Amino acid sequence: MQTPILGSAYVARSVNVADARMVNLYPEVVPEGGQMPAYLNRAPGLQLQQTVGAGPIRGLWPQPGSATGFYVVSGAEVYLLASPTATPTLIGTIAAGTHPVSIADNGDQVIFVANPQAYVYTQSTATFAQVTDPDFPGAVTVGYIDGYFVFNEPDSQRIWVTSLLDGTQIDALDFASAEGAPDGVVGIVVDHREVWVFGTNSTEVWYNAGAPDFPLARIQGAYNEIGCAAPYSIAKMDNSVFWLGRDARGQGIVYRAGGYVGQRISTHAVEWQIQQYADMSDAVAYTYQQDGHAFYVLNFPTGGTTWVYDAATGAWHERAYFNNGDFERHRGNCQCNVRNDTVIGDYQNGNIYLFDLDTYADNGTPQKWLRSWRALPTGTNNLRRTAHHSLQLNLEVGVGLNGLAFGETQPSPDYTLDLDFQDQLYEVPGTTPVVQGADPQVMLRWSDDGGHTWSNEHWVSIGKIGQYGRRAIWRRLGMTLKLRDRVYEVSGTDPVKIAIIGAELLLSGTNG
Repeated sequence: MQTPILGSAYVARSVNVADARMVNLYPEVVPEGGQMPAYLNRAPGLQLQQTVGAGPIRGLWPQPGSATGFYVVSGAEVYLLASPTATPTLIGTIAAGTHPVSIADNGDQVIFVANPQAYVYTQSTATFAQVTDPDFPGAVTVGYIDGYFVFNEPDSQRIWVTSLLDGTQIDALDFASAEGAPDGVVGIVVDHREVWVFGTNSTEVWYNAGAPDFPLARIQGAYNEIGCAAPYSIAKMDNSVFWLGRDARGQGIVYRAGGYVGQRISTHAVEWQIQQYADMSDAVAYTYQQDGHAFYVLNFPTGGTTWVYDAATGAWHERAYFNNGDFERHRGNCQCNVRNDTVIGDYQNGNIYLFDLDTYADNGTPQKWLRSWRALPTGTNNLRRTAHHSLQLNLEVGVGLNGLAFGETQPSPDYTLDLDFQDQLYEVPGTTPVVQGADPQVMLRWSDDGGHTWSNEHWVSIGKIGQYGRRAIWRRLGMTLKLRDRVYEVSGTDPVKIAIIGAELLLSGTNG
């Protein structure tokens, strides 16, 4: 029988209900002509480009008018790079800190908001200066609309605009209050030439009405009784706006905008995980697109966790950095697209990376992937003991790297398939050194009590380079005991391609 390995992440409050964890894997639907209707693809690795400053990387922004240039905020320094590998040019300094920096541009000026300070770099004159206008009240987040920078004042209900095409000048009367509810403004974002103003318990949408004084006005009816729990969780993607929500009744639901209405996209399982974090107000989000998947990446610094929503499938999964044998928050902190590459900034240091689907490690550190799932399809467990004779993982095999596997003493062969297209291979002696991934392994564990305790790891090879007929199969897996509810888990760390198409389970029942 096909055991339900495909799907999304869903670990319920009770693992006996659902224990489907998915880390550094995401599903992709195959609409037609595929062996299965979907498969699990390995998340991209981090390909180091260079280290910029001391870090952390607090913001990235594409350079206006350039296809390859971009700005990097590293710690208290702001750099301009002509490309991801070009020598950084220091253009200015900002207030020190580790919190994200909100950035916008008007085609010439780039504004950096470091809450509460703001700084403007003018490209045409190559000048960098702090906003010192006496009417500037401070800013938390910033956007751009029709020649104006718009920002929200800290700890208030006010939103402001700068002078037209000049982010350094602010008029004392160029503000308005979001007064649909008595809550304070958390953050703003400009989307489709409209300003979304997020409060703690409500959201309003404003547009450029062209008034002679303050140009913005509320859109009548564009009001939500859903607020925002974290200002830096607000992000644009897939022709919409995403954020971590809160209202007068609670917090911790993730929304996307549908028209002017917040539509819940998080699951009960994801929401339960979020509720466990001591502080969700420090959540930081960024978005990116790769191979047609649009990902909303939501980091929880206090929780040490990263959750990712894929708009292409509506599925959630975890991203994680594997460190000292444990999963922790992913290293990505912010993103910008340069030269059709996704540039990622590190939240701990000054490293900038590319998200690369052909890189299977995180800056040389093993990237561990993991998938757990219930052995039996939903609704088919009759609570009788079963004998599990074999589990075969259906995935792309023969993906090993060129080189000696650990423990081999003979020179590594280069492989070509024989004429019968079987597992047997011709060997041509070589001198390639020992490398992890020359004979990549997948580890299997199982739990017979619904996911509370686990067996030892059982390893199988998924094929050295060219072994396309290899079978990843485990045999004699024993009887289900205790709750008679088996959960399987597969994982790996070898730096090779992973594409899981399905899994076949051979079992037989008993009368017990």
